[in-house]
Amino acid sequence: MGAIGPLDPPLGAYDHVAGRVDAPLALLEYGDFECPYCRAAAPVIEQVRARLGERLRFAFRHFPLHELHPHALAAATASEMAALEGRFWPMHASLYAPGPPRLTQADLREHAVVAGVDPDTVVWPATRVVEDRVEADFNSGVRSGVRGTPTLFVNGEPYRGDVTVERLVTALTAVRSGP
Repeated sequence: MGAIGPLDPPLGAYDHVAGRVDAPLALLEYGDFECPYCRAAAPVIEQVRARLGERLRFAFRHFPLHELHPHALAAATASEMAALEGRFWPMHASLYAPGPPRLTQADLREHAVVAGVDPDTVVWPATRVVEDRVEADFNSGVRSGVRGTPTLFVNGEPYRGDVTVERLVTALTAVRSGP
């Protein structure tokens, strides 16, 4: 597997960010809504967010592995359509709800209702207008060395440890030394 990092582009205004944009700690995930490892990481990340509170900003970028996960791209574009209405995070939460992934077109419509979005907007062909956004996230992942999901960046640096609450909190709050 090739080298990972640096994050390209750095976390910025373009990203979907939960938490204060000026928070001193940053966690970014390249994820896929159909990936079982991303689904397992989602509640861990929520616990990390709860523990660090306003000190943490969490960002999500799409990296749909459509060769392995046939519904991942549709789920990514559905979440982007929700984002157009300011509802990215409610859609993200619904798509990662506990249990097996439910990502068919009919399921995406149900997730939209839960997220407070018009269900007709989150399915193809309406989603064509956001395909470039998902592609941009994916390409940034490729430039950053992402090969699988979830891939996490802690304070802009690649994270290589176990995805546990304690390990992530420790990595996020570690005092960095050097230049």
